[in-house]
Amino acid sequence: MVRFIGLDVHKRVVQVCLLDAAGQPLGQQRFALSRATLLDFARTQLQPDDRLVLEATTNTWALVGLLRPFVAELAVSNPQQTRAIAQAKVKTDKVDAHVLAQLLRCDFLPRVWEPDAATQELRRLCSRRAGLVGQRTAVKNRLHAVLAMRLLLPPVDDLFSAKGRAWLQSCELDAEGRSLLDSDLRLLEALEAELAALDGLLVGKAYADDRVKLLMTLPGVDYTVAQTLLAALGEIGRFRSADQAASYLGLCPSTKQSAERCVHGPITKRGSGQARWLMVQAAQHLGKHPGPLGVFFRRLARKKTRNVAVVATARKLVVIAWHLLTRREPYRYAQPRTTETKLQRLRVKATGQRRKTGPKAGQGTGGPKLAAGVRSRTIKPLAQVCQEEGLPAPGAPPAGEARTVADSGTAAYVGSLQAAQVLAQRPRPTPPAAPAAPD
Repeated sequence: MVRFIGLDVHKRVVQVCLLDAAGQPLGQQRFALSRATLLDFARTQLQPDDRLVLEATTNTWALVGLLRPFVAELAVSNPQQTRAIAQAKVKTDKVDAHVLAQLLRCDFLPRVWEPDAATQELRRLCSRRAGLVGQRTAVKNRLHAVLAMRLLLPPVDDLFSAKGRAWLQSCELDAEGRSLLDSDLRLLEALEAELAALDGLLVGKAYADDRVKLLMTLPGVDYTVAQTLLAALGEIGRFRSADQAASYLGLCPSTKQSAERCVHGPITKRGSGQARWLMVQAAQHLGKHPGPLGVFFRRLARKKTRNVAVVATARKLVVIAWHLLTRREPYRYAQPRTTETKLQRLRVKATGQRRKTGPKAGQGTGGPKLAAGVRSRTIKPLAQVCQEEGLPAPGAPPAGEARTVADSGTAAYVGSLQAAQVLAQRPRPTPPAAPAAPD
């Protein structure tokens, strides 16, 4: 006999509701949550034909891995949508477990996608890194507060540079201020050590993942942003369109429509808040980008506001990221020098391998010069940058995209990406002459 079992899982207890195929209750059970009690429940109470459901929580996937071998099906419910469907005047653990079992029996359960082991690990690492960065920011803010309460202005712009830290160690403070300052400095040092160790692990994973390198060709996206986006999206093939991926991260406007009235409001803010925030930060500087993304940003900023333009451009970045991951090709309008710098930095961090640039000793560059005596630098074509970093060459744009580029007025910039460019370097500043010795 097929049974439908709902589990209302908390940190310390589990409430169980059993229903038969007709929806009639077969019993209720409550027990303390631990690995031993779960295994005992699975071995003594579950049957091979059972169908089991629980809501997504912090420890969901640990429970899924433990209970799945004992049942025919194990479903994970989306708690946001479950609450919208199963509102009740009386809300208890027993009611919640019963509602979950009934929704599973009626095949009306809003399910979540189950990430694979690699995606789960990446999510945990990215979440931990975000937490450490938040703690480091809090410690830095406390250090600034200690100085502000004593009306002390640091003599350097960056308080946490080598000079700034040396000043913090030597500045004169009262006993309480010195104790607070030293305590936060010790915490800051420990947090930075943990961040460095975690970044070493993430960098190695990023360099071995071609998807990260593809996303790094997007302006404003480094390996940290790329990994957080990949952790949030998971398997890109589960999204039927780029709009669906953007909606999954909550970057689409909310819509309320009734009859002939339709109102579009702020973005929904669903999905991973960390990934959404990082994409917004990546879009902050795109107002100066010379390519089509920059034109889109500036046009929207003139019509609306800068904040609207930033969020809309963040959504555009997610849409482009979906296309890059689906087609397995880099962003075709990336700035070659910036992209090369980002990819080189990732390679050096991951492997320590530095590639020598420039001509060999005793040989000329063989390239065009601007003028005699003028120092210049050569910007590689985008296709060459991608080839040297192990990425495929950018593909040709479809006809509709080519027309959009032409209408945006960026055709000259796009054409410059196909060939090497020689640019003049700024002259080096002349050091001031030493004062003459007195007679």
